[in-house]
Amino acid sequence: MPGTSSAIRIRQYAVLAIGLFTLVGCETADKLSRIGQEPALTAIQDPRTQPGYRPVQMPMPTRELERYNANSLWRTGNRAFFQDQRAKRIGDIVTVNVTISDKAAFENTSKSSRSDEKDTGAGGALGSAIDTLVLPSGTSADAIASINSSDDFEGTGSIDRTESLKTTVAAVVTQVLPNSNLVIEGRQEVRVNHEVRELIVAGVVRPQDIASDNTVESTKIAEARIGYGGRGQISIAQQPRYGSQVLDIVLPF
Repeated sequence: MPGTSSAIRIRQYAVLAIGLFTLVGCETADKLSRIGQEPALTAIQDPRTQPGYRPVQMPMPTRELERYNANSLWRTGNRAFFQDQRAKRIGDIVTVNVTISDKAAFENTSKSSRSDEKDTGAGGALGSAIDTLVLPSGTSADAIASINSSDDFEGTGSIDRTESLKTTVAAVVTQVLPNSNLVIEGRQEVRVNHEVRELIVAGVVRPQDIASDNTVESTKIAEARIGYGGRGQISIAQQPRYGSQVLDIVLPF
């Protein structure tokens, strides 16, 4: 019944509104309880225990058997004569030099126009019958209907973006792939007054790309995931209020 379906929809909207207000209220209460306090730093944890962590799986070449030379001065697996201090095992630390310099500019313009006109009528015996039996006096079936339509569209968009980031972060080797490539992940948090800045780096690096000082450039990280952001009073002030965010999601205009 129409009345029953309307009542069900009203109850669903009411439950959704109550849930939304409860969520906003809990988050607001949490923020109010932290007024005057500095944002807490995240505890140091094993990246492999974090939610969403998955071991990396990539196509691997056929593994070659290692050959040992008798009476050799070289240590097996070393890339230098002396002990190699570069990261190569799970748990080793490697320093990542993050350098991002990106600039992009795009400009697009589109325009379309359409016009349509149609006339419908009847003549001959059919038209005479329609004039006599259907149409009021003074009208003719020669032009029963006339339809006109037009549509104009014009859109313009442009993107002008410049990004620059240069910093250093230490990452931990979380996995060694069968071809000796290293999966690394690093997180850095810096708190200044009431704002915490976060830097996250993850990806796959080749042992050959790690320099002698145990550093690697971010441009040499495959499947790189680099995140730089923050949380605190400044980040909160830069975000629109909850009501604006809800309206942006709900309103279709």
